[in-house]
Amino acid sequence: MNLRTILENRILILDGAMGTMIQRHKLNEADYRGTRFANCEILQKGNNDLLVLTQPDIIYGIHNQYLEAGADIIETNTFNAQRISMEDYGMCDLVREINIEAAKLARKAADEFTAKNLAKPRFVAGAVGPTNKTASMSPDVNNPAFRAVSFDDLVAAYKEQILALIEGGVDALLIETIFDTLNAKAAIFAAEEAMSELGKRVEIMLSATVADTSGRTLSGQTIRAFLASIGHANILSVGLNCSFGAKDLKPYLHEINEHSPWFVSAYPNAGLPNQFGEYDETPETMAIQVKEYFDEKLVNIIGGCCGTSPDHIATYSALIENKEVRKPGLASKKLELSGLEELEIEDSSLFVNIGERCNVAGSRMFLRLINEKKYEEALSIARKQVEDGAQVIDINMDDAMLESKEEMVTFLNYVAAEPEISRVPIMIDSSKWEVIEAGLKCVQGKCIVNSISLKEGEEEFLYKARKIRAYGAAVVVMAFDEQGQADSFDRKTQICSRAYHLLVDKIGFPPQDIIFDPNVLAIATGIEEHNNYGVDFINATRWIKQNLPYAKISGGVSNLSFSFRGNNVVREAIHSVFLYYAIKEGMDMGIVNAGMLQIYQDIEPELLEHVEDIVLNRRPDATERMIELAEKVKNQASGEKVEKVDEWRSRTLQGRLEHALIKGISEFLEEDLSEALTQFDTAIEIIEGPLMSGMNIVGELFGEGKMFLPQVVKTARTMKKAVAILQPEIEKQKVPGQSSSAGKFLIATVKGDVHDIGKNIVAVVLACNNFEVIDLGVMTPTEKIIQTAIDEKVDMVGLSGLITPSLEEMAHVATEMQKAGLSIPLLIGGATTSKVHTAVKIAPNYGGPVVYVKDASVNTHVVAQLMSKTQHVAYEAGIAAEYQALREKQTKKADLLSLDEAKKRKPNLF
Repeated sequence: MNLRTILENRILILDGAMGTMIQRHKLNEADYRGTRFANCEILQKGNNDLLVLTQPDIIYGIHNQYLEAGADIIETNTFNAQRISMEDYGMCDLVREINIEAAKLARKAADEFTAKNLAKPRFVAGAVGPTNKTASMSPDVNNPAFRAVSFDDLVAAYKEQILALIEGGVDALLIETIFDTLNAKAAIFAAEEAMSELGKRVEIMLSATVADTSGRTLSGQTIRAFLASIGHANILSVGLNCSFGAKDLKPYLHEINEHSPWFVSAYPNAGLPNQFGEYDETPETMAIQVKEYFDEKLVNIIGGCCGTSPDHIATYSALIENKEVRKPGLASKKLELSGLEELEIEDSSLFVNIGERCNVAGSRMFLRLINEKKYEEALSIARKQVEDGAQVIDINMDDAMLESKEEMVTFLNYVAAEPEISRVPIMIDSSKWEVIEAGLKCVQGKCIVNSISLKEGEEEFLYKARKIRAYGAAVVVMAFDEQGQADSFDRKTQICSRAYHLLVDKIGFPPQDIIFDPNVLAIATGIEEHNNYGVDFINATRWIKQNLPYAKISGGVSNLSFSFRGNNVVREAIHSVFLYYAIKEGMDMGIVNAGMLQIYQDIEPELLEHVEDIVLNRRPDATERMIELAEKVKNQASGEKVEKVDEWRSRTLQGRLEHALIKGISEFLEEDLSEALTQFDTAIEIIEGPLMSGMNIVGELFGEGKMFLPQVVKTARTMKKAVAILQPEIEKQKVPGQSSSAGKFLIATVKGDVHDIGKNIVAVVLACNNFEVIDLGVMTPTEKIIQTAIDEKVDMVGLSGLITPSLEEMAHVATEMQKAGLSIPLLIGGATTSKVHTAVKIAPNYGGPVVYVKDASVNTHVVAQLMSKTQHVAYEAGIAAEYQALREKQTKKADLLSLDEAKKRKPNLF
């Protein structure tokens, strides 16, 4: 019996947290090293994956505890066992050995339990974590296009790990805690390559984590967008882990359940961490919440993440007994695309506008900006298209004088940093395969490739189609074959039919992901053979919809009016008329300038008649008559567009600056800041006043889940631009000898912790706000933090950590800072930290200000207060008083009950 077969008949139990169980052993540095790595130069405490080599009995014992608790599936201890994460520990050369040994340990435990009860086989899932880097975001504030890791880097690292896991004997690969879908797509790609290479197939399971109450991943995708992005994968299950406790995870599971054609998994935390970074939900409490998952048929696989133990897992068996099994829904036949948000297209959908202006072949302005490396100005073109109604953005860098591949990658990476643009799907447009493939490696959403065709033969056509599918994209198929371009109805339908059946019947390409472009060709050229091109396209559209199920239709609409270039009034009318008739017959989308379309009913009657004559080829003299009329209407005022004035530009100065920061708009900063300099005595007052007010609003919105991470980073970059504009005035007004930076900030992830996503975001946001940031990276020893703080004369220190042991390390750093005689502010942040823990466990160890910072969005406000000459004394006093009150509240709590008394008062749940 295999996993897939069993899941059709019953709910399966996954194990709980590995880290929680390891922490119970209170291992020290020597324990992690063992005898083999006793002389290793790099600290290994916290390198849990290494324990399969140095403490195999502990890991084997944990597997057995979960199996005894009733787990059907146990995970290998390999969450960070790929070379990108292992680089921090200097253990890259051990990746293969760690994964093989981890798989063998889990395999041995599972097989022994299966042998005891053949009716209930136990399975092993190879744990594949997200790495400690993100492929969709830049850690460099000055270069949004920079990536700390590439798709190819991730594929190579994942493939090495996955090959070893499969060779070690796993039944499935669990790609988990997905915070960036591009990382996950690389893992899926690597898994397929590894399985092909080994000639052995195992199941693939996916599990994402949402970053906050907005229900988005850390890289900004909604759940629906995530599901669309991984829809190409041949997977067993999809689900959620970490993030929240069972109760708070439930709404997002509802969404996955509703839209998933796969089995659904969930392994929530034992609640949210308390103020001391510990997880309070008892097995009984968690069981009440998890029971609802089964009652409502939300999941097929249930387990536990942070804070859960065998005691938690043991409660599940009784809950799932005789429960009706959730049945996966049917796979959707809609075209599902995604950027940060999903775009769903079916025959009943409204027409989809594909923005055409980010094309170096079609826009001289865009070409000039790319040539001059003015990427942020080029982004304004993309942004304007989205504002004007484009639901997909076409990007083309094919120009003889450009390095097309490099420019495609660079611009796509810039787009990823702009949430207002990247929320829509991308169309990667190129005649060069290497450019298309490079672009596919940059986009976390499900995009469209434009295009492939049969002009190079069936073998090349199918090779590219298979690759596009592997990268998780839809595809535009041009009506070309070995004989050339289809320019008649018969040729269009013949080629499209051949291509459709090759894709669907031969390689199993989903028909809904095929978008035919039957060639929009120029009409009214004076050549008689061209007069029916518009009609042929419209008729071919009708035929495709009737004969090639689920396929979509697109086209480059502006090609139709090429004969009238320079006359926008006529061109807009031609586009509107053509779309009016083509959409009626089933045209789903088109590459258009969304800001240059007239409403069909608003076209002046005489112009409408002449345009319909040429589009529908209604009379032999239609072209001549259209040429005559075109000259008359060329400069008509009715054809002029009135520039829309944004409402926010009429607000007060403070309102405009706040809006600019919140939305990340830098276009009017020069103008507004010039005005501000006439109203404020100093440039610093502008920063501390309206600019910081805007940043504070950002922090509030982020905390409420109304903004998500990419938006916050974009806001921070806008703040940096504002500070740069004010910098000359700051230099003029500063006291001689005063530093031009806002301050010097040291930040580090503490010893024993390799997590740095949050830390990197803080560094970016502070750098955007003109702070000089010294980033010591991860696994930073206390001595290095203190010595660097002293040597660099920093203004404050920020400590970051994700795992619970980091809390103890932070308290140790505070103690050592006190011993070193430091008095600078100490900031505490990270997922397991809290205000209460900071007040009770860390602050008493240090005489200087100690401040808990909830997330990156409020960091700037906190740091600005601490650096302000006029406000820091009052701010520090307020924090100290607040923390003292928290400490007193903790000491006044009622005495704890005895264990026996607590047992007597336990709830009677069943």
